Amino acid sequence: MATMKSVLTTKNKVDVRDVERPTPGPRDALVRIRACGICGTDTFFLHLGGMPAGADGSTRAIPLGHEPAGEIIEAGAEVTDVKVGDRVVVNPQGVPSGIIGCGGAHGAMSEYLLIEGVEAGKNVTVFPDTVPFEVASLNEPMAVARHAVNRSEAKPADKVVVFGAGPIGLGAAIWLKLRGVEHVVVVDIIPERLETALAVGADAVIDSATENVTERLTELHGRAANALGQPRPGTDIYFDAAGAPAVFQAVVDNAKWHAKLVMVAVQKKSDAIDLGGMLRSELTLIASQGYPTEIFEVTPELVEHHERFARLISHRVPFGEVERAFELALTPGAAEKIVVTFDDEA
Repeated sequence: MATMKSVLTTKNKVDVRDVERPTPGPRDALVRIRACGICGTDTFFLHLGGMPAGADGSTRAIPLGHEPAGEIIEAGAEVTDVKVGDRVVVNPQGVPSGIIGCGGAHGAMSEYLLIEGVEAGKNVTVFPDTVPFEVASLNEPMAVARHAVNRSEAKPADKVVVFGAGPIGLGAAIWLKLRGVEHVVVVDIIPERLETALAVGADAVIDSATENVTERLTELHGRAANALGQPRPGTDIYFDAAGAPAVFQAVVDNAKWHAKLVMVAVQKKSDAIDLGGMLRSELTLIASQGYPTEIFEVTPELVEHHERFARLISHRVPFGEVERAFELALTPGAAEKIVVTFDDEA
């Protein structure tokens, strides 16, 4: 029996196991993984010790990894639209055995990944060899960011602020600028992240740990008012890519009349948010979840601008040190975007 190494969940750490290497059927393909990103969802599962399994709070171990890029090394006899040697990114939600790396039968933080019923444009798409595998692995999180920007319906004349300079927030900033949005501000409390925001095209940044957000936004976006005529910054659209109650409340406190808030970060329950304050601005709340149509919509622009997107990666860790990669991911503030690489060519 041929085996491979695969990463599964345990409590607050990963379990690297030797498991059976999948064998593709006539409509399947086997992908040799060359790079796979680590996501906040992965660390969420590790904090829990696995996937929630029942009302009693029990969990079950699952294979991790849903941000892969790799190379097709086997294709079933009935597969016609991809071939051995194709470099591909994967739609984790496009296979019948469950979401890859998020409770499904397969995880992409493995040496090989089975794509059941492989179909170009549905569960894989091909990318050129001009793009490093590690950058191609950003396809999935950048689809999350793209969906949030699509939901915002941002227009070129809009003035926009993104709270949270992690990969999703920075991805949103890039998509906003590529969309032609006039002015994009990124807010965070970590100076290194703000430097990255400027490097990928943000027009300005605010360190909310040392600067007054209201004053800076008013300087940058001009003065407007809420529904009661009270002065507010002229910001048109806010993005919450941080998920902290203080961010939500800051938006409520600063929103002008008919401003929008796009909520893409995972939110924790909180009693600290004044929802009634939304009335004073008729603030529109837009929730953004996943990527209903964007998973491969983003690929051509990711290819075209791959050097810009590469700046989002803070750590490249070889698979032989995958435990260290997840230790970094589990340590607050230790890393921005970690990509695990599976060989020297990634």
